[in-house]
Amino acid sequence: MAGRASAQAALETRRSVLRAAAELASVEGLDSVTIGRLADRLGMSKAGVIGQFRSKEKLQLETVDLVLEDVRTRVWQPVRHLDAGLPRLLALCASWVRYAADPGYSGGCLLTQVTYDYDGRTGAVHDRIAEGRARWRETLRRDIDAAVAVGDLPPGTDAPQVVYGLESLAAGITPARLLHGDDRTEDWALRGMHAILGVPSAA
Repeated sequence: MAGRASAQAALETRRSVLRAAAELASVEGLDSVTIGRLADRLGMSKAGVIGQFRSKEKLQLETVDLVLEDVRTRVWQPVRHLDAGLPRLLALCASWVRYAADPGYSGGCLLTQVTYDYDGRTGAVHDRIAEGRARWRETLRRDIDAAVAVGDLPPGTDAPQVVYGLESLAAGITPARLLHGDDRTEDWALRGMHAILGVPSAA
């Protein structure tokens, strides 16, 4: 039992470090996340933090993984049980917009932040972000194709273009809220998504 409790405590410590890293990265960027800064924030020794991850890059990669899991849990999981086609696609858009507007980090959507930080770079962190976003794009594309297959969207719908449009609207939420102080971003983004999908905004 002691071993199990110790393993659980270590897992909780690791999760706390990653949450602190994600919060810091959302405001100052992933490059700002260092072992020393996290140790100070959490009241831990540097050895205690680095013992969890071994390197800054490993810490950054696991922070990206945490955020990708957040997106999957809060955006996709609540709607995956719905019928494929427009009902699930519209519900997905709604949960995506809610997440982008309130992701739980002071600096807004961290996935958007790290994408802009690393899109022009090379390396392991860039690759992890690209892989995660590619999986998300594929999820969207499958639901768009399903909506076409059941007749909810017209034949010939350009799924990659629709994905691009939905992503662009979601990505615009954080700067609109935090930089410009717009307080209707959720409504605007969802109306825009509905327009792209060719359905009434109240659908």
